[in-house]
Amino acid sequence: MDIDAIRSFLAFVDTGSFTRAAAQVHRTQSAVSMQMKKLEQDIGHALFAKQGRNLVLSTQGQNFSRYARQLIQLHDDTLRQMTFKAPTLLLRLGCPDDYADSILPAVTHQLHTIFPTLDLQITCAPSNKIKQMIDSDLLDVGIITRSSHNEEGYFLAASNGVWICENKELLACDPLPIAIFQKDCRFHQAAIEGLLKNGIHYKIVASCASASALKSLVNSGLAIGAIARISHSKNNEIVHQNLPELPNIEVVLIKSGAANCPLTSEFALSLSTHVRNQLRHIESSD
Repeated sequence: MDIDAIRSFLAFVDTGSFTRAAAQVHRTQSAVSMQMKKLEQDIGHALFAKQGRNLVLSTQGQNFSRYARQLIQLHDDTLRQMTFKAPTLLLRLGCPDDYADSILPAVTHQLHTIFPTLDLQITCAPSNKIKQMIDSDLLDVGIITRSSHNEEGYFLAASNGVWICENKELLACDPLPIAIFQKDCRFHQAAIEGLLKNGIHYKIVASCASASALKSLVNSGLAIGAIARISHSKNNEIVHQNLPELPNIEVVLIKSGAANCPLTSEFALSLSTHVRNQLRHIESSD
């Protein structure tokens, strides 16, 4: 059955006139008459009967009118559901790869919980670069390492710095080969100053912009690395009298202050609270 013909039929039911029905469905009266003839052929029953000079619904027409309304309702509901597209929310997130394994999954999960139609674009970059990109309106939100004695952002996690080593024979090397993050990282300065204070000669194998690069050098046995405990998963931490203690760090969520930022301060606070609780749950289950 033609759905448009059923609509024309119901227009006649509601108006009692082919002329008015034709006007409502924006067709000519002759076009509506042809629709009704075809509809009667499809159903196999006469839908109209003459009453004097007028046409009225036959008994079969009255019965069909009840089903016709249900058919139109079901058709329209189905079409709305199948063609409805919820608005997509674009959110640009920056995260150092230091926290890609530990913190990023929890943040991503919670963002999709808050925004079911989220289009999440993730950029991996060092903390200072992420802050620059947010200031330049290239990112909406970022996960960064917070500077000491700074209340910036929404607190996510704290971690302490550790030394990692895969080849312990390196501890006897002079100079000591080390892999550290670049100069803006707190571990860079702490590692160098601590080694100098302990009178340890050292050689910087590489200053790395990413945790992946640093860990690959350590795992290959080329260097000893300084990194946050939260940023690595292997059981290769070492404590040695020649290696200085490394500082603690705090990881926070920061957001753009631009008017078009999709994440409000209230959402950012809620997000950080949920992520913090999720990270505590993961730590307690390990």
